[in-house]
Amino acid sequence: MPFPAAVPEIPAANVDKAAAYYVNTLGFTLDWGDDQGGIAGISRGGCRLFITNRSFRESYGNVAPILFWLNLDSKAEVDKLFAQWKAAQAKIVSEPEDKPWKLREFMVADLDGNLIRVFYDFRRDVEGNHTSRQVVSLDLPAATWMFHSQATN
Repeated sequence: MPFPAAVPEIPAANVDKAAAYYVNTLGFTLDWGDDQGGIAGISRGGCRLFITNRSFRESYGNVAPILFWLNLDSKAEVDKLFAQWKAAQAKIVSEPEDKPWKLREFMVADLDGNLIRVFYDFRRDVEGNHTSRQVVSLDLPAATWMFHSQATN
């Protein structure tokens, strides 16, 4: 059975304002929902997120802020998405950088302080590490996002 991509729940003070940031700044599409209902679904390519307000979340006990990761398919895609989001005036927390743990990554924040860490794992590029991958391509304008699970052979 193929394992589906995770759908993170993003806590927000106001679903409508949060969704507007993800749509207008980060290039997502509002698929359904609003602040009155307490939850909205947004997407970009095959990447799906849920945005929820406090009243929706309080019975579940989950709180803000959260951090989630988006795994791209190359260093070039990381740099390209960073340039797009910077031009759109996203809240940049850190610029793209190759980390000692072999990830090229940058981080942005949303209006509620939730963090999005965008990365590419270049370990297999520099160490010749061969892993089996399950890959789901997420087509985006001018970029492709990749989520993958890895298992060492």
